[in-house]
Order: sequence, then C-alpha cells, then structure tokens
Amino acid sequence: MKRAGNLYPQICSIPNLILADRLARRRKGGQRSLRAHDRRRGCNIITLHNTLMDGEYKTSPYNTFPVYEPKERTVYCLPFYPDRIAQYAILNVIETIFTDCFTADTYSCIKGRGIHGMQKKLQKALNDREGTRYCLKLDIRKFYPQVDHDILKALLLRKFKDKALLALLFEIIDSAEGLPIGNYLSQFFANFFLSCLDHWLKEVKKVKYYFRYADDLVLLSGDKAYLHQLLADIREYLKEELNLTLKDNYQVFPVAARGIDVIGYVFFHGYCLLRKSIKQRYCRKMAKQPNAQSISAYDGWLKHCKSKHLRKKVCTNLMTLILNKKVAA
Repeated sequence: MKRAGNLYPQICSIPNLILADRLARRRKGGQRSLRAHDRRRGCNIITLHNTLMDGEYKTSPYNTFPVYEPKERTVYCLPFYPDRIAQYAILNVIETIFTDCFTADTYSCIKGRGIHGMQKKLQKALNDREGTRYCLKLDIRKFYPQVDHDILKALLLRKFKDKALLALLFEIIDSAEGLPIGNYLSQFFANFFLSCLDHWLKEVKKVKYYFRYADDLVLLSGDKAYLHQLLADIREYLKEELNLTLKDNYQVFPVAARGIDVIGYVFFHGYCLLRKSIKQRYCRKMAKQPNAQSISAYDGWLKHCKSKHLRKKVCTNLMTLILNKKVAA
C-alpha cells in the first residue's frame, strides 16, 4: 500500500484554514463560540496556523450532552475555534485519500452516496429475486465508544507517512474514549476503521450483495445457510481484527415476508416503503403544523418510496381538520 506524505503543510496553510473556517459555518450549533471567533477572526486564523506549524495544537475540552432520538447517545461538542476549523482543515486535504480506500458498498458520510445512494443500489440488487431471497441484517455493539485507538492508529500508519499529520490525528483520537459522536473527523475515522471489513467481505469472502451504512450491515443471498455461516465469520473477524462485537439483535430472514428495515425505509422486491416511525412523525407534524415547510421537510423521504397512499391519507385528514375548524368558528 502506497502511503501518503507531505500533507501537513497543506493543512496548516492560511488559504486552507480560511476555507475550513467558511465550510465549518455550514454546520448548525456553536453559535456563541462562532460569534466570539468572529470578533478576532483574522488574528485567530494566524494564531491557529502558527500553533499547527509549531506542533502545539491540543484539542479543547469537550462539552457533552445526551440526545434521545432515535436512541440515547452522548454527543461531544467542541468550540468553533480552534477545533472545528482545525478538523475541517484536516479533512479538506485528506478526505479524498480516505474515500479512495473505501469500497463502493459503504454509503455513510460520503459525497455522492448517502442514504439515497444506498437506497438506489439496494433496490437494484433486489431485482435479483432469487439471489436476494434472504437477508442478514446486523450492527455493531456500541461501535463509536468501542473503537480501539491502538488499532485505528495502526491502520492510519499504513495509510499515511507524514509524521506531523499522524501526530495531529493521534492527538485528536486520544482526546476522548472511542470516537466521540459530534466530532467532524469521527465519521471519517469510523468509515476508515471498518473499511478493512468491507474489503475482506468483498475480496476474500466474495460477497455479492453487501451494504454498509455506518455500523449497520446488510448482506443478501439466495442461500440462508450461507448467510448464517457469514454471520459466524463476521463475528470472528470483528473480534480478532478490530476488537469489536456484534449486537445480539442480528437477523436472518426472508425478504419477501418482512422487508429490510434500514436507512429509514423498508425494502421489498420491487418497491420500498417509509419506515413506520418516520411515517408516524410525518403524520404528527402535519397534524400540528400543516404548512409548506412541514411538507418540504419530509418530501425528500416520500419521493424516494411508495408513498401515494400515505400522501392521500394525510391530505384527507388535513382537509377534515380544516373543515372542522371552519365549522367550529
């Protein structure tokens, strides 16, 4: 494997830091730290440049808070300056290096792929009804908190030879246990960490139909016994190579009977439906705030699935609500 080098000066350059500053503003949150940064923006950029060039950058203390949707997690938040700017500056330079080592079967946080990229590929695969009769669906137990720093660092050493860049990446990795959810770099580290699993499944195990979104894995086959054997092989590989374990909620099931519930949709041969929980949120939202903004917020979900009946039902309920309000008035 050819290792990439001479990247650190590009990361530290003033033009790259200015670009990182502009790109980081697109993310929501951290408005207070952003306003504080803007009062000294030019001076801060120069200070960050000097700090990086001197190898003295240290990750700021995290502000943590829980979120409960779709499940309980701890989110880690860093100030806009210097940390979010620094992480964008790093990704501006090395993102394509990460992306080039990913297989075509991973979709999370990759430009041009994402949820709807996976949706299209999965629906196309399901056109092969005999070859996709059964599904193995699984995910990794507490993936982000359980990422082993030593293994991640060893993988990065095989990809980069720039010592200053590696020192910076290692400092950020060691700033919290596992991979902190909320760090811009974490999603790329996560994909990179699991990319060896992707290559092993495609190149060694020769799996034809394989899809991964973050730590959610979907494998399809016409042979149920084959998927059960793959499950055992994956469990062993994750334990031996990445020090990870699977959740106990893995499933091997016939696609036609249950559908594949993943990335917000339920997939069948020939069509897909909106996941029940998203459908319920959509209906509640439209009942409370029936306006153009509410419609557009969910239109991106609805236009990619079989939703004619759902749209009709929601419109009928809305008309009933409007008429009832007029009568009451």
